[in-house]
Amino acid sequence: MHRMLHRALAAIRLIHPAPAAAVTLLSAVLGAILLAQEGRPIDERWWLTVLAVAGSQVFTGATNDLADAARDDLAGRHEKPIPAGEVSQNLALWLASAGLALQVAASAWLGSLTLVLGLGAVASAAAYNLALSRTPLSPLPYLVSFGLLPLWIGAGVDVPLDRVLPAVPLAAAFAGAAHLANTLRDFDSDAATGSRCLAQVIGRGATQALAIGVALAVGLGVGAALVASGRASPASLALGTVGLASVGLGALGERWLWYGLLVAAMAWTAAWAISTG
Repeated sequence: MHRMLHRALAAIRLIHPAPAAAVTLLSAVLGAILLAQEGRPIDERWWLTVLAVAGSQVFTGATNDLADAARDDLAGRHEKPIPAGEVSQNLALWLASAGLALQVAASAWLGSLTLVLGLGAVASAAAYNLALSRTPLSPLPYLVSFGLLPLWIGAGVDVPLDRVLPAVPLAAAFAGAAHLANTLRDFDSDAATGSRCLAQVIGRGATQALAIGVALAVGLGVGAALVASGRASPASLALGTVGLASVGLGALGERWLWYGLLVAAMAWTAAWAISTG
């Protein structure tokens, strides 16, 4: 029993549970906000959309560790499940396949537009894992996948896509900042294995400053738009400030920056919900 539990926990680590849960949760919240704005309850389309996004995150996390398995082993990164021997490559491949199957099945049920948008997002993620993660173009798949995400959610819950168009550049830019913060966490191991991702090209300090600057610009831009439109409320402004402060904590260290961005994403989503719901 203990061994089975250990393997199950290793399999969960394989899919990068923190970012996977964050993306799935934010997608669920966005879908719920869009439905609430139309006076519609949580329905089957919302559940299927959330399942599709969750499947995409399982696929993305598992294929990332599969693609990096040999390099992680060479670098002695035995905190990773595959190099540590806790998860076999066959199991990782099975998990990736199951995640993709879940995404495709749920998206296809919602219609061709939802299917195409979801496949575009996951294809971009696969391009990152298999080819672009170790090149100066490493942020590009994040911009594409997360730029498509609001459109994917909007199509999934069946609202006009012009409702979510303003979120596309904001989501893409914030995802780019999150990518830079994430690469900082692996900076030394990436350098040891010869990675030429953008963080390695521009350097540690510049990467941290760029990630903080882009994230702050997104938060300030959203706040300014809400104030200018007259939709800002004390509660939304307070949440916006929490998000800005969380990003600012990134100046204290690389790990602070990563978790600060997660907190900011939650706070700013909640602020938007309060102001537009």
